[in-house]
Amino acid sequence: MVRQSCMAFTRTIPALPVLDIAAATQFYAERFGFTAAYDDNGFARVVRDEAEIHLWQASDEQWKNRADFMINPVCSGAEDFIAGTASCRIAVAGIDEVYAEMAVTGVLHYRDQGSAVDTAWNTREFATTDLDGNLLTFYERRG
Repeated sequence: MVRQSCMAFTRTIPALPVLDIAAATQFYAERFGFTAAYDDNGFARVVRDEAEIHLWQASDEQWKNRADFMINPVCSGAEDFIAGTASCRIAVAGIDEVYAEMAVTGVLHYRDQGSAVDTAWNTREFATTDLDGNLLTFYERRG
């Protein structure tokens, strides 16, 4: 495949599975400082500054009542066990200030090291989790 010079990727927006859109949207507002730009039954768009995350409801529980689970696999794509299995990275400016803010709101990952850490790949970063357990890593490029 030959890439044409006028073509460019410009942005990505993570879409994270959650159990309850209303609860997740409230959590992102209260704990991460995001604002709900759109909230509908089963889908929400939350934004903070230039960062945007899409939340989609993974709440299909039909798989729990199926006797043929082993020969007829689950396949709706929105099963409730998917919530909390995703991750994304969010670029920020002022990583240590963002860390201090997130420490106060109680979203730091359970293996938090007490501050943002410098990495071998030239970033300073730290991890958090949302209400469902999705991993959000905040990072700032160094040098």
